[in-house]
Amino acid sequence: MSVASDAVTVRRGPLVVAGGVLAAIVVAALADAVLALLALAAGAPDDFQPLKPASYIFLTAVGVVAGAIGWAIVRKVSKDPEALVRWLVPTVVVVSFVPDFLLFGDGGVAGVVALLLMHVVVAVVAVFSYRKVMPLSSGR
Repeated sequence: MSVASDAVTVRRGPLVVAGGVLAAIVVAALADAVLALLALAAGAPDDFQPLKPASYIFLTAVGVVAGAIGWAIVRKVSKDPEALVRWLVPTVVVVSFVPDFLLFGDGGVAGVVALLLMHVVVAVVAVFSYRKVMPLSSGR
């Protein structure tokens, strides 16, 4: 009989973690590319810099790596990392929306909505990957 709440946090090697983070960057960047193309097709300005691959791929990589560092810190210091990430991840995503709202003048509705969706997609992909390569315990 297994009790999940009493499970010890699993530690993966650095290559496994790096591979998971890299995979999250690739998958999230591909999803971002689809969103960027859809936004451009829906009328976002062609010169809207955040929808250019160089911008969103770089920022996706920064976000996924920063998230992985935060995830590792939460995993190490929190008494209940599962509960902490349950509110921390959505909070960070919502806060990350703030700069995008300032871009309505440059990107229009289609461009800004695409950026907001990119934040959500990157978070979903990253959290899925982090859970695989850096599993959390539900309490200590």
